[in-house]
Amino acid sequence: MNSPLSRSINRFYIENLGCAKNQVDAEEMIQALEQKGLVFSDNPDTADLIIVNTCGFIGPAKEESIDTLLGYRRVYPHKKIILSGCLAQRYRQEMELPEADAVFGNRQPSRITSVVEAVFRGERPVTIPEGAYSPGQRDRLLGFKGSAYLKIAEGCNNNCSFCAIPLIRGPVASRGIDEVAREFSSLVSRGVREINLIAQDLASYGTDRTSSGELVSLLRRLSSVQGNFSIRLLYIHPDRFPRDLLSVMKDEPRIVPYFDLPFQHAAPGILSSMGRRPDYEKNLALVEEIRQAFPLSAVRTTFLLGYPGETEDDLRTLMDFQARGRFEWLGCFLYSREEGTRASGLASGRQLAGIAKRAARYKGLIEEAQLQITGERLERFAGTDMSLLVEESVEGEDGEDFYICRGYPHAPDVDGAVVLHGRNLCEGDVVPARILRINGFDMEAVPLY
Repeated sequence: MNSPLSRSINRFYIENLGCAKNQVDAEEMIQALEQKGLVFSDNPDTADLIIVNTCGFIGPAKEESIDTLLGYRRVYPHKKIILSGCLAQRYRQEMELPEADAVFGNRQPSRITSVVEAVFRGERPVTIPEGAYSPGQRDRLLGFKGSAYLKIAEGCNNNCSFCAIPLIRGPVASRGIDEVAREFSSLVSRGVREINLIAQDLASYGTDRTSSGELVSLLRRLSSVQGNFSIRLLYIHPDRFPRDLLSVMKDEPRIVPYFDLPFQHAAPGILSSMGRRPDYEKNLALVEEIRQAFPLSAVRTTFLLGYPGETEDDLRTLMDFQARGRFEWLGCFLYSREEGTRASGLASGRQLAGIAKRAARYKGLIEEAQLQITGERLERFAGTDMSLLVEESVEGEDGEDFYICRGYPHAPDVDGAVVLHGRNLCEGDVVPARILRINGFDMEAVPLY
């Protein structure tokens, strides 16, 4: 390569923060820089350049992003550091941070090369590509061996009142079915056994081209690919859930019965204010419909507590919804007042402080209740057989080998795990196993060989 980049830098490191979509962006940046002759390092100590790929979704994530940048600057005062990702995209006008040598948005990750070249010419660029998301190649995958995320769309049109994602990622921009299928086939041919389809809302895939969306059509196309793999669907807005999805999943067992449905709340008044369907019973009916179709399905949801105007009665309604829904997995987070969203002007800071205090107390109650619910729901899997993806090996105190794995009820990073007793296994192996027992959020299993 005959650019200033090749004479000034040899190795780079990426600190990736935030969600799986950010991970895909980081993988695309790695690919673009490696094609320019740079070497990816998994240790910042050995890198000449550090890229902090940030999250800007809620207050704690923004704080973590800034703290990470400042931390790297303290430890590596003479290295080049680039602030990239969602925080940079969202606050493009305010990103005057002397600790960062450059600022780079999230719409076209492969353009990181021009930013790096500018940095090593002595410039301090602020580069925020506009327009639709433009995916790049990904030869190097982060995360666990044998598993990959496949981003099929970017952006969101749901415009929930509390959510800053449309401000950060823009409106829905779906990749073409042929394009997704090519990348999917490439991942399968490289030995990836678990492919997690991601977007801000999978149900919105294709709605920028047709009102009914194209998720089901995409899944039918992917089902025509030959190979031993599984497909997991992450993040489906419950209001948009396509009912013919269930029949497609029944026809294609490689699409695992895992359903990530972020209901966010259950009180009708709160849901209406959020811009979501205010029908408690219809949401429960969707869960029941899924379980009728797939008795051994796993349903994950998230609750947002502390929304403006939330009362104690609303929180009791939410706990009742949890008790009736009996979700296999549930995550709670507290409302973060985000400028530019419709909800940001619904309450004063003083009002929100009182709501937040009560919400934090109920968050503890909900999480405590979920411990028992999850343990009871997972008992259905005891005695069943399932394929497990090996993530890492651990040597026990008695010298016995065992492995940390995931089955289809476990999405990467957020759910429990399976402890597998076995020998001579490698990361990325897929092992047929029998679930022996449930230990809290985790399972214990033995291989079927």
